[in-house]
Amino acid sequence: MVERITKITKMNINDIKKYSKNPYKKIFFDYELKKTNWFNIGGKAKIYFKPETLQELIEFLKLYNDRGKLFVIGAGSNILFQDGLFNGAVIKLGKNFSNFSLLNYNTVVAGSGTSDRQLSEFSLENGIGGFEFLSCIPGTIGGGLRMNSGCFNREFKDILISVQAIDKFGKVLTIPRNKIKFAYRTSNLPEDIIFLSATFQGYEKNKNLIEKKINSLKNKKELAQPTRIKTGGSTFKNPVGQSNKKVWELIKESIPLDIKFGDAAISHKHCNFLINKKNAKFKDMKKLINFVKDQVFSKTRIKLDLEIILVE
Repeated sequence: MVERITKITKMNINDIKKYSKNPYKKIFFDYELKKTNWFNIGGKAKIYFKPETLQELIEFLKLYNDRGKLFVIGAGSNILFQDGLFNGAVIKLGKNFSNFSLLNYNTVVAGSGTSDRQLSEFSLENGIGGFEFLSCIPGTIGGGLRMNSGCFNREFKDILISVQAIDKFGKVLTIPRNKIKFAYRTSNLPEDIIFLSATFQGYEKNKNLIEKKINSLKNKKELAQPTRIKTGGSTFKNPVGQSNKKVWELIKESIPLDIKFGDAAISHKHCNFLINKKNAKFKDMKKLINFVKDQVFSKTRIKLDLEIILVE
């Protein structure tokens, strides 16, 4: 899962190249993006930065000074990058943004680089219920906050207490849950902030019951969704308020599932999952996305919205 930030034009990065020569600064130029996302699609990023500490992140943001595109990547599970140059900076938070701490028996602070699965496992180890659904979300805490990720009738909003973040100028801030308006796969959190961590509330629960619930959810997911393939997960949001049907039902009823463009195809196990069969390009996947949207609208008059994020 991912965090979108700002848009831009050309930029001079000579000062950033000079800064990158500092020891331990993980800044790369013309960085290959294919390996950063599950679709295994994409061109290069002009700048790729992996801060290991909050201070490094603050220094970089102040140096970058909002001069160009900025995109924060988590697990890369729902991103589709263009094949050309991303004329800006892609940030991937380092290991120090993936820590856990217990505030009390049922309250957990998790770094935004932590995977949802890891938070679920940590909660199991500490006998905290309410986090089981996270075991089935293939993303990070940061991406989950951005999208209000969820599954099996649970969402991030249901467990959140507060968000700790930093703005594009390097200012750290805390946002309590009651100041955030969540909706299905979205929120009103500013797009120009980077999530640092979040505080979550669970409840005391027997570890055996937690483990049983996690295994049950994982089994349901395994039976219904494709795994171990190049995919971005659920491609389209369910059309809440437009139809009683799930988006996969609308797709299945509207188009032949064997349609493909290049190596961009539809999963036969779950038709809301688009897959890269081998060497699909961005243009192939985008053609397939637009074809699905057009055909569903033509048949049902329902307009589908993307759940994955296109980075163009």
